Amino acid sequence: MRFKFIFEHRFEFRIAKMCQALSVSRSGYYAHIKRPESKRSKANQELLDTIKDIHTNSRRIYGSPQITKNLPSEKKASRGRVARLMRANGIRSKVVKKYKATTNSNHNLPVADNIVNQDFTTSKPNEKWLSDITYIATAEGWLYLAGVLDLHGRKLVGWAMDSRMKTELVCTALKQAIGRTGASKGLIVHSDRGVQYASKGYQKLLEKNGFICSMSRKGNCYDNSPMESFWGKLKMEWLNDYTFNTRAEAKKAVFEYIELFYNRRRTHSSNDYVPPFLVGES
Repeated sequence: MRFKFIFEHRFEFRIAKMCQALSVSRSGYYAHIKRPESKRSKANQELLDTIKDIHTNSRRIYGSPQITKNLPSEKKASRGRVARLMRANGIRSKVVKKYKATTNSNHNLPVADNIVNQDFTTSKPNEKWLSDITYIATAEGWLYLAGVLDLHGRKLVGWAMDSRMKTELVCTALKQAIGRTGASKGLIVHSDRGVQYASKGYQKLLEKNGFICSMSRKGNCYDNSPMESFWGKLKMEWLNDYTFNTRAEAKKAVFEYIELFYNRRRTHSSNDYVPPFLVGES
């Protein structure tokens, strides 16, 4: 590794100074660079190039498990080998941060029981949906985003955006999800206790379609954790790379993440590293 460092920085620093600093001899360094590269070293370099390509194409989102799963058949390697090469070359995935809740649960409207109760398992699409609202900062002001997540495959089946956090926002997202999936009676739709979800308009929409309403316990983000996790991915993996001057710019970035990357390309460990779109279509 010391000889490699010297070779890679030979145009920046004097070789003699680097050898002295790293406690190696100049003769040893020159003997090393003249030595034929081993098959293992060549294979590692080729694998590293592929790892870098996958990491870059995922916008630095993928860690070693996802990169390992996305290696082409001719470059298959163990997760441990991929992880070692990534560590040695400073290749890391982005870390998802937690974000605060946006909805207001201080109201006198009726609330539903917590039917989901942190059981996020499913056997088929349109069995359990999660919903929530998040916010995105722009120079024009906040942009609010409502989403509907199908727990089967973690596909975002419905979403809507607006400059105001009104009941119509969550209703629009739910209507889109219904239109896209054809979900039928008996579907459980879970949310927090926010006033938008407890509103008469939203509850009538659930009732009209024969859906069962479930709500988190007050102040318990873990009751809706897959949805919270999606918001974290959206912001850390995508939106935090931008500064939005307008809401229109933010809307474009959200569309790109949800429809072009997340649903169709982003692999998930809970799906055995298959994108949500493929799970939903299977």
